[in-house]
Amino acid sequence: MRAMLLTAPRSPLKVVETPPPTPGPEQIQLRVHACGVCRTDLHVCDGELPEPKLPLVPGHEIVGTVSAKGEGVERFEIGQRVGIPWLGYTCGKCTYCLSGRENLCQFAKFTGYQLDGGYADYTVADQRFAFPLPDGYSDTYAAPLLCAGLIGYRSFAMAGDGRRLGLYGFGAAAHIIIQVARHQGREVYAFTSPGDTVAQHFARDLGAIWAGDSTVLPPDQLDAVIIFAPVGSLVPMALKAVARGGVVVCAGIHMSDIPSFPYRLLWEERTVRSVANLTRRDAEEFLALAPKVPVQTEVEPFPLTEANTALARLRAGDVRGAAVLTTD
Repeated sequence: MRAMLLTAPRSPLKVVETPPPTPGPEQIQLRVHACGVCRTDLHVCDGELPEPKLPLVPGHEIVGTVSAKGEGVERFEIGQRVGIPWLGYTCGKCTYCLSGRENLCQFAKFTGYQLDGGYADYTVADQRFAFPLPDGYSDTYAAPLLCAGLIGYRSFAMAGDGRRLGLYGFGAAAHIIIQVARHQGREVYAFTSPGDTVAQHFARDLGAIWAGDSTVLPPDQLDAVIIFAPVGSLVPMALKAVARGGVVVCAGIHMSDIPSFPYRLLWEERTVRSVANLTRRDAEEFLALAPKVPVQTEVEPFPLTEANTALARLRAGDVRGAAVLTTD
């Protein structure tokens, strides 16, 4: 099989030929059909996340069909289509796992980081962290649901029920969550890199009532903001944009340093919080919700062997919607 291999941080991925991995007793082997290219993959490949498994096959928005399974696998049958997200293993025994917070498990392992991921023709995954996918989505269009959708959904839930929602960074996650927010009757305000009129038009096309540069304040005070862009300087800007009691949710796994800001921006019961990973319950809820909205993903497909090109395009902010690698 072909696999795109990271051998050292900040180095290009290499195309290698290797035998397909053999599933363990509780694992399924997948014939990968599509794998989304996520900003977290950039953080791993660029050395911004510490101590990845090396060598490593990146990728954690995996869509494939079960091609083999271990003797203990009962949830899936050969030929069934499933999705594999970022969370790939938890211990099930620690305080966090036992209190419904497995996303914070101290012993968790993550797909495409500590576990080989989906930038390959085949991969293996723990059956407990694989999910049936809703009908109506092709493999390529389903892939972004598995991280952009899931992390976006968890961030959206943490933002609360306020009517006016701001989204900083209008990429893969934001283009999905705006559809969920509009489905619920929320008003969405989209913030992009200064001068990115293409992304601003995209946001308006998807129902944003205002779209503009991240360096300016919106015309109305917001109830909540989700920051998808990994830019720490957006936190003070977002605090200026939210009303009293507003919530600022930092949705990324990595962010540049947050600059100091005066306490008056946080005062009046404003809140800043982060989102870490996801739970299996998040996945079950969002994958049930997506076809009801219905969420329509916009993707730009790349052949598997052009993974470096896809990552470079994402790094440059030159992807509309989500980039997805295809193997077929």
